[in-house]
Amino acid sequence: MSMHGRIGRAGGVKVKRALGVQALLEWAFRTEQAQLELPPPKDAIEEGYGFGLEYILLQRAALGCKVDGGQHKMGSYTHADAEVVAATVAGMPDSLGGIRMAISVAEMARAGITPDWMPGVVPRCVPVETKQNQYGERSATIVVGFERIRVQGPTARGTWKTIEILACPVTWRPHPEQIAAARRGYEDWWQALDWVRDGLVAGRMLRDVEVTAAMPKMRPWLTALHK
Repeated sequence: MSMHGRIGRAGGVKVKRALGVQALLEWAFRTEQAQLELPPPKDAIEEGYGFGLEYILLQRAALGCKVDGGQHKMGSYTHADAEVVAATVAGMPDSLGGIRMAISVAEMARAGITPDWMPGVVPRCVPVETKQNQYGERSATIVVGFERIRVQGPTARGTWKTIEILACPVTWRPHPEQIAAARRGYEDWWQALDWVRDGLVAGRMLRDVEVTAAMPKMRPWLTALHK
């Protein structure tokens, strides 16, 4: 649904729709289907192949021009504010992941998802390998050494026997580093959203939307620990 039908007027003054940055991104990329116009490579600019959408929008803003909507959706209108959001995301600085992060933010917004920070996952010590036999599933063992023991018994007293020393190799699944990496990825995404929100607020280029301070939880796993 286009945002035009969801904005009213009060006393002749346009009432802006208030959205948090995550909801705004999902509206721009999922509902309005805005496209991520990434800036061209530096060598392409030098060769005269044009400029990215973000550059054009910023130049128009500097001249006091209104931003007009694009035509990325086949046969339909893409809201101008959605174009501004897409252009802002496209300008993601290298310190926050650059183009790679911009694509990630856009695609997650388009799918309506957040990064998987592996909620509720706890590393468990498990056998590296298991084997199935007639008695069920058993942990696989390996020989780690040998030991000589004196055999006790009525028929073999005083003799020596060599026996194998067996051990069960274990590992952590999922490995703690996997969980840590997933949560670092979530934090990187959060920082990117925070940058987008600040940029949209500072740019003051949105006509029909007001970006609120609402943000996803910064470290939801810490909240989960205290429940």
